[in-house]
Amino acid sequence: MKDKLVRIGVFYDGNFFLHISNYYNYEHPRQRRLSIAGLHEFIVRTVSELEEENPQRCRIIDAHYFRGRLSAHEANQRGDMLYWDRLFDDILMSAGVATHYLPLKMVNGRREERGIDVWLALEAYELSIHKGFDVVVLIASDGDYVSLVRKLHALGVRVMLLSWDFEFLADNGKQMVTRTSQDLMEEVTYPLTMHELIDSGLRKNDPVIGNIFVAGESRKKTVVNPEDVPDGAETSVILSLKNGFGFIRYPPNNLFFHHSSLVNADFNDIEEGDTVAFNIGANEEGEEIAIDVQILS
Repeated sequence: MKDKLVRIGVFYDGNFFLHISNYYNYEHPRQRRLSIAGLHEFIVRTVSELEEENPQRCRIIDAHYFRGRLSAHEANQRGDMLYWDRLFDDILMSAGVATHYLPLKMVNGRREERGIDVWLALEAYELSIHKGFDVVVLIASDGDYVSLVRKLHALGVRVMLLSWDFEFLADNGKQMVTRTSQDLMEEVTYPLTMHELIDSGLRKNDPVIGNIFVAGESRKKTVVNPEDVPDGAETSVILSLKNGFGFIRYPPNNLFFHHSSLVNADFNDIEEGDTVAFNIGANEEGEEIAIDVQILS
């Protein structure tokens, strides 16, 4: 007898998901972040089409998000990062997504993820056995997941991959390229090239595609009182803004800053002329840039 439901498990490589969401928010014409709820709606509809089942019989019964994360102490030292982390946790919780975090490790002076892909693979395999997923959906790009896909196929589980390929010119003039492993694409049951689906003229007005992005509501910036500027910080004004980066007036040269350096505002909500506090850092070429940028009241 046929099962009553097509049971779907969704597994997020959180660092990859954040990278994609930042791309659409800062570099893509849509200027919107990805919506977890909207992405789940898209997944259910697409699975129903591919499995030739009524959407009412297709259900996400488990969703899991994996990512490396700073400690509470380190996040608290970076302005409002602790608040934004908690806010995103609320979004995941409201969408029924279970979170799995590992502490970032210091490698050659930089904080990096270690062990997240192994943890995701082990959880996906174990839960597929115990919960009987019919379809596992991966939001990931790494070819290391090929072994997981093969193991899931051995269990009779179909695997859908949401993949993205794109490139853009980064703040330092370097060409940034994101590519999903071709080996992974060829291994899964249902490979979906999301960048093509989103930008396709046939589907760009599809409400399900549109719902993949958050609604266009303004996100208010949290301003800092000038009296609370950290000791040693510089202050000036934003001179210009471009796609995901800008420049701060700082004679004799203007200082570049990247959207990821903002600690109390979203890049899309700041304006030229805003007063900011910041610290001086350096890029990979040793050039001075502004970091830890905070909007002042």
